[in-house]
Amino acid sequence: MKIAEGSYVDERKAPTIAKAIEHWLEDREGKVKASTLKGYKVVTRGAIRGPLLIGTRQERADYTATGVVPAGARFLNLLGDVKLTELNTAMIRQWHRTVVEQCGTYTGTRAKALLKSILALAEEDFGIRAPSMPTGLARARHKAKKAILTPEDIAKLVAAAKQDPENGIYYAFPFLAGTRPSEQLGLLWSEIDFDRNVIHIRRIQERTGELTEMTKTEAGTRDIPMSATLREMLLSWRLRCPRKDRELHRVFPGPGRLQEWPKPRLGGGGALLYQNFRKRYWEPPFKRLGLAYVTPHSARHSFISTLQAEGIEVGLVAQIAGHANPTVTLGHYTQAVRDGAAAAEALERAYGR
Repeated sequence: MKIAEGSYVDERKAPTIAKAIEHWLEDREGKVKASTLKGYKVVTRGAIRGPLLIGTRQERADYTATGVVPAGARFLNLLGDVKLTELNTAMIRQWHRTVVEQCGTYTGTRAKALLKSILALAEEDFGIRAPSMPTGLARARHKAKKAILTPEDIAKLVAAAKQDPENGIYYAFPFLAGTRPSEQLGLLWSEIDFDRNVIHIRRIQERTGELTEMTKTEAGTRDIPMSATLREMLLSWRLRCPRKDRELHRVFPGPGRLQEWPKPRLGGGGALLYQNFRKRYWEPPFKRLGLAYVTPHSARHSFISTLQAEGIEVGLVAQIAGHANPTVTLGHYTQAVRDGAAAAEALERAYGR
């Protein structure tokens, strides 16, 4: 098979999809956190490489976890033994149809995205031209958008946070920085640069409270600009923040013993688990202010959607949000934060000059 001018691949020695998967997983190691890599291994093994156990979701999960074959089990071959030089769009279409029928649309969509990435790396590293992904494959059903607060409600919440020196920064921060909860709880004071007015996102906190020296994805390692409001709140909080061994460490630690303002709390500074964060810091202000409740991750949606609504180009929004591809920013996170009147006014400004 001819690949490029003066370059050929021996069909007999061409790597299989299973080999390409193994190569791709090795490349991902160290670039994504361990739990993300584990998820990749489960999907690639069960929905791309195969064989695929015909049965219930629980039976497949048990088989994936233990490797024990259920009595009377039947399997379907997938793409594992197919050589890269033999793969074509018709085979991909049939494979995808099989996965959707057996595992559901969500798994089929996720497996398709991983296969596309696997083939792209194989094309680059093995010198084998990958087939184009077929069009018209079944898509996951439209997911309901997360509820987000209006800019007016967020302004009310941030104003209240500025008057709440003990807890305010905890619930205002994700609206002002667009971080994931794991990024917020894993943030260290050494990663806040007040001279350059940026916050360096370099790690996350796992659900156990442990710090992982890695973000969710490569793109998650980024710098977030600080607004004047966020800078002011962080500087004020730095005076009060619980210390670890008398030194500033975590920006959002568990509480210590309260002292008279502005003295810092004593005995705190350790990890704040996510469930405790929600119960102690996140939920109370919504009840107190009479605002519709939204999740901590919804604050990130609000941040991204507001930047878009204010005319910040999608490439910069994606960079600040930690998305490798701006399409993710547009397709999954951006929501309307203004009504149709705002669109009409924009047209008037554009065409009425």
